[in-house]
Amino acid sequence: MPEVELSAGTIEYDDTGGGGPVIVFLHGLTIDNTVWRKVVPGLGEYRCVLPNWPLGAHKKPMKPDADLSLRGHVRLLAEFLEKLDLRDVTLVLNDWGGAQFLISEGLADRLARLVLVACEAFDNYPPGFSGRMLVRVARIPGGLKAMLHLLKFRFVQRAPGSWGWMSKTPVPPEVVDGWFRPARENPAIMRDMLKYGLHTPPKETLLAWSDRLGEFTGPVLVVWAAEDKLMPREHGPRLARLFPDARLVEVPGSYTLVPEDQPELLTNLLREFVPVASRRSG
Repeated sequence: MPEVELSAGTIEYDDTGGGGPVIVFLHGLTIDNTVWRKVVPGLGEYRCVLPNWPLGAHKKPMKPDADLSLRGHVRLLAEFLEKLDLRDVTLVLNDWGGAQFLISEGLADRLARLVLVACEAFDNYPPGFSGRMLVRVARIPGGLKAMLHLLKFRFVQRAPGSWGWMSKTPVPPEVVDGWFRPARENPAIMRDMLKYGLHTPPKETLLAWSDRLGEFTGPVLVVWAAEDKLMPREHGPRLARLFPDARLVEVPGSYTLVPEDQPELLTNLLREFVPVASRRSG
């Protein structure tokens, strides 16, 4: 796996290469880039770049002094795009929504298009009841470690209110194990995860940042899961109304992880949204 050295540490990523339009895929907390494994194979004409972002499933810890707050992650993403000299990027988010704040931070100059797939928005950080419970558990000494050990068991993963609300389609055990193992086995990875999870900005700050999203004038595709348990259904239309050039698509038969539940539909939407002939290579 290629890697790039940034100010916060080493980021591993996959890159399909080629001269097609650049699509950068991001994932959520305790997930890695394998969440896109069903989508990317259908995007052969595109250059797909998939970092393993330091949100708890990454294999290489960040530096001990790395700023891994929400704003720190946004700035780190801008650094990642610059370091790889990625331009005219279509940025695709799922679950974790923090990267949309590249706009409010004035760091969206490398973005051409934005795709928001059932992700955190407005003041829904961390998302839903389970997200709030995760933060509460993390504040208890040893709580996060205990939770990650419980998530070794399939019945806990699929329990309502737990990971059972992430996808309607059960994620294969070997994939889920690859997501949870790094933070469970490496205290430095858990440290990185806690840095992010315990430093969520106040709701007033999140809403103020969200108010600036309309400054992005490029095309925006909002893909929302109609049966999502974590991302409020009204956030999809509300997000679409923020942007000058946005389209909303509601996806049936899916929870938050649309790449797991409806990968073919999502692949087709991306192919329609990013015409190969109209984009420059990155």
